[in-house]
Amino acid sequence: MSEKLDPRAAELLKLLIERHLQDGQPVGSRTLARAFKVELSPATIRNVMADLEDLGFVASPHTSAGRVPTQAGYRYFVDTLLAPEPLSAAELERIAGELLPGSKSSADMLQTVSGLLSRLSSMAGVVTVPRRNVTVLRRIEFLNLSGGRVLAILVVNQREVQNRVLDMGRDYSAQELERYANIINETFAGRDLLSLRRTLADELVEAQKRINQMLGEAAALAEAALKGQDADDDYVLAGGTNLLGFQELSDVGRLRRLFDVLDQKRDLLDLFDQCLTASGVQIFIGGESGYQVLDGCSLVTAPYAIDGQVAGVLGVIGPTRMAYQRIIPLVSETARLLGNGLGSGLESR
Repeated sequence: MSEKLDPRAAELLKLLIERHLQDGQPVGSRTLARAFKVELSPATIRNVMADLEDLGFVASPHTSAGRVPTQAGYRYFVDTLLAPEPLSAAELERIAGELLPGSKSSADMLQTVSGLLSRLSSMAGVVTVPRRNVTVLRRIEFLNLSGGRVLAILVVNQREVQNRVLDMGRDYSAQELERYANIINETFAGRDLLSLRRTLADELVEAQKRINQMLGEAAALAEAALKGQDADDDYVLAGGTNLLGFQELSDVGRLRRLFDVLDQKRDLLDLFDQCLTASGVQIFIGGESGYQVLDGCSLVTAPYAIDGQVAGVLGVIGPTRMAYQRIIPLVSETARLLGNGLGSGLESR
């Protein structure tokens, strides 16, 4: 944020956001005057609020004389004014106790963490599955079978061979299949199956835009061959229904689109992939995620590491009106404790 607020404007913005976080209602000048440390006239506060509105940090709903923070206001608050509240000893002990090394399988631990994040935040908690054991495509070959079926032979990692019979609905010649295999090997060999699985649909769309039938056929074959690969390598979500309780997310159409995104997972997985290479907590407020369906939401994430290697991401999804001062430490500490639990648990098995 390039605009630096003077101390008085910054304090009033902080007070406004903190009050709005409590009840979701527009905040009026009189309320701010009562809460401000130094006595200010209502006219002075109104002038400061007008300046903040001109900067795009607050907005005035049509039905109220008060103001509410905007996405830009929340961003300034999080980056400049926020004072995180450390988790209490009891909360840390509770999370650590649920993640005792060796007490649960990795899958159970992920379920536990997503549930903990949901319960402690009263929003949706999400954890991606660890990506320690990445499966890499080395080569693919296709053999035509009868009845519109194709045998896909995948060589993954070093020498592991996997065979899949694909029902493609039409017959292919041996020459066609060889060309398509060559395209896939030249384009995708060396890619891990998780990221490859997510990009193939995009390749299909782009091929159709370019009317590139050969690339489209090759992508369709590859997508069919990899369907189900690493099917569990996505994320565990808990508390999605908590989002129903927030007034700002109560629009039926918005909720339907949001739950579609949570269910289909693809868009969120792309977003989580960005977080894998980030350092520490990442906060996407409203439209910052790049996905229109998340415009009214915020996503707070942190990567977790196993034995010093980043393995996945966890986070909390909720409305932009979330208690960032509590959610940020919650996500950060839970990521640390999950990484410790998974690392020690893997060593003990």
